[in-house]
Amino acid sequence: MFEIQNYVGFIGAIIVFQLIPGAGTIAILNATARNGISAGLGAVFGTLLGDFVFMVAALAGLAAVMQQNPFLFECLQYFGALYLCWLGLGLIRAKITPEKAHQEPKKSAWVYLKQAFLVSITNPKVMLFFVAFFPLFLKADASHVTLIAMMVHVSMMSLIYQTLLVLLGNALALRLKAFPFARTLATKLAGFALIAFGVKLAVNNR
Repeated sequence: MFEIQNYVGFIGAIIVFQLIPGAGTIAILNATARNGISAGLGAVFGTLLGDFVFMVAALAGLAAVMQQNPFLFECLQYFGALYLCWLGLGLIRAKITPEKAHQEPKKSAWVYLKQAFLVSITNPKVMLFFVAFFPLFLKADASHVTLIAMMVHVSMMSLIYQTLLVLLGNALALRLKAFPFARTLATKLAGFALIAFGVKLAVNNR
């Protein structure tokens, strides 16, 4: 279908990829827990935008250029690691009182879109994943239509899964708001998770 080799395997691989939690998933759940569905959807579109940029770059051969310039590649990785740690520290240091737990300061969905986009775009391994992923399902004589179809598949399936994640995350957040301690614990854990992703990214860059 769409000249994609092993179409069923292609769809299955996308599903598995979506189920693997990453920094983007945490950014989406954090935004949802803080400001509800609109904030969560903002983070979703930020993540999708970052993934789309990497898909285009991967198919355009930017990954090969970056691999030929190790310094540029390492700088991007370290910047991404520092940004994740910075977000994580912000969550850990946040003081959540019972009043704040029930009335989180409102922020525009645009704020969370930008945050999620930066989390996604500063993780070059996402692009390398697409570099390794797409060729597995491409024919040697694949047309541009096939490449576009693959990008649309990834984007649409990501949108569906991440939107469901926002809805479920919002339902959970509403329950946690009744328990300040649980809300604080969830926020701290999210912060530590972001830092862990940042440290892992930096260590793997050595």
